[in-house]
Parts: sequence; structure tokens; C-alpha cells
Amino acid sequence: MNLNKLFIKHCEKNKYEINQNQLDIIKDLKDFYNDNFNQSFLNKIFKKKNSKLGFYLVGDVGVGKTMILNFFFKEISERKLRLHFNEFMIEFHNFVFENKNKEKGIELFVENLKKRVQLIYFDEFQVTNIVDAMILGKLFKKIFEEKINVIFSSNININDLYKDGLQRDQFIPFIKVLENNSLEKELLIEEDYRSSKNNSLDRFLFPINQSTNFKFNKFFRKITKNKVKTQKILEIKGRKLKIENFYDKVIKFDFNELCNKYLGSEDYISIANTCDFIFIENLPDFNEDNSNQQQRFITLIDIIYEKKIPLMITSKLNLESINSSKSMKEPFKRTISRLYELTSINFN
Repeated sequence: MNLNKLFIKHCEKNKYEINQNQLDIIKDLKDFYNDNFNQSFLNKIFKKKNSKLGFYLVGDVGVGKTMILNFFFKEISERKLRLHFNEFMIEFHNFVFENKNKEKGIELFVENLKKRVQLIYFDEFQVTNIVDAMILGKLFKKIFEEKINVIFSSNININDLYKDGLQRDQFIPFIKVLENNSLEKELLIEEDYRSSKNNSLDRFLFPINQSTNFKFNKFFRKITKNKVKTQKILEIKGRKLKIENFYDKVIKFDFNELCNKYLGSEDYISIANTCDFIFIENLPDFNEDNSNQQQRFITLIDIIYEKKIPLMITSKLNLESINSSKSMKEPFKRTISRLYELTSINFN
């Protein structure tokens, strides 16, 4: 497989800028593929003894990490799975909950996983949940022992994952597992491609006043024309989540409805699975006093981005002026970058 040639064609076809840093990563991915999947006679002879099962691509927001790994994932023919990390952990917790043998939950889950896939891909990997943080070491140790390959993209170095998180000492074993089993590569590019391409934020309205509310409501009426308003009730593990403003796959929320309640990734995934356009009103500024709401908003935007659902938002401040709590500062950079795409007229 001539990955370099295929990547250049991919970039030319999609009119992407090509640079040497990206080509270097493609070479690293080719080596990773050959070490783990190429069964040719010559490759078996020259295969590295200590080849890594994981590939961890780190870089700032908007440098093209996802584009590169999406390309790689599409080109390989092995049994594979790409999903949001929150969805993966929900699947894990559900499996353990439904299995009678709790003590062997991790072992049985990974055995089941191995039957289905040879490679897992987690885009924009991060950990914010203390429950997940405490079990990831054992879970991924077993995943790598079963020779399942994993590729990650993240804007956080392995050693900085879950930094300043609650009981981080219990997360250290996972960091060691990841470092011992993964090639960590960094993609360095000066420009944020997402924000530079989508500098016209047609659906991100600020400040919140009569003028922006008029534009927001006018567009909302246009999108929901000939649609009937209903109350949508989602059932999530026995809980009921009411959506008051549901218009046949178009939903309108106030920020507090989404992020000032005890909602989590399962709730946001259920919401995202029911709609193809979301309106959000009254996005606030963030600080230490509303860091929990900010963390929920980050999770929400990650899921919406993964599902490719366009947004329209009214905000207290413009996108670049929104502040962050200290603990959410790095993950929030990704959120800001993604909001450029999700609220741009060019998003598809």
C-alpha cells in the first residue's frame, strides 16, 4: 500500500493544503501499519521486535489530525471500529452491568471486542470522568495484551492526560500502559485550518440582544417551516428526558437545559441521535464557578461534532472572547475550534 501517494491524491481531490509535517506522519502511519498488519514474507523478516500496538497522534486544534487519521482508517481493510470515546465507555459499562460475572467484566469485554475488531480509532481522545480514569489502566492493558491495535488523536500529550483531575494518582497506571504500548507522534502546524476556512460564523450570534434574537428566531422559523412542534421524550436507562421544543429532527434548547442539569454523554448521544439541527440560546462566559457546566458543554460539542450536526447559537460573547475555567482550558480550545465549523455556513 503506497500510503504517501494515496494521501497526496486524497489532498488534491479535496483541495487540502499538503505540508511536510503531515507527510512525515503518513510515513509513521505506514510503518505502524507494516509492523502490525503487513503479513508479507519480507515484512515478517524485517519486522521490529518491539513494534507498538498503539498510535497516538497529538497536536494543537485544527492542524489536521482527524483528517489524516480518517484517511488512514478509510484506506485499511482490516476489521475496524471508529467511535467516540464516550460511546466506547458506555458500551463497556453496559456490557459489565449486563454480565453476571462482574469480576471478569474487563476480560470478557475485551474477548468480545477482539472477535469484532483488529483496530479501534478514538478521535480527539481525552478523559474527564473519574470512574473511567480509575479503570482505564486495567482495560487497556487487557486490550493490548489481546493484540488489538488502537489509534488516537488528541490535543493533549499522553503524560498530560487527566491533568489536575480528581484522584489523578489512580490514572497513572493507564498513562504507563499507554506510553509503553504506543508510538506518540506530534503534528506541528502553525495554522488552525478549521477557523481559517470558516471565518464567517453565520450561525454564531453575539451579543445577546434584540437584533441577534431576531436573526436567531427568523432562521429558526425558516428551518422549522411546515414542521409541527411536539414534546419528545427520550428514555435512557430508565430515566426520561423531555425535549420541549422538538420540530421533526430540529431541536431548540436554552443552554441551561443542556448543561445546567445532571446530564452526561449518554444523554447527549441520545439527543444527537434524534436530530439533524440544534439551536442553542444564551451561551454564557465560563469561569471557575460554572466549570461543571463547561465540562458538559465540551462533551456535548464533541458528540455533536462526531455526529456532524450543524448548530446555531446565541452567545454572551464572541467566540474568541469566551473564557474558560482553569481545568478545562486545554479541552476548550478544541471546542472553540469545532464551533467554528459547526456554526459556519460552509459546514456539511
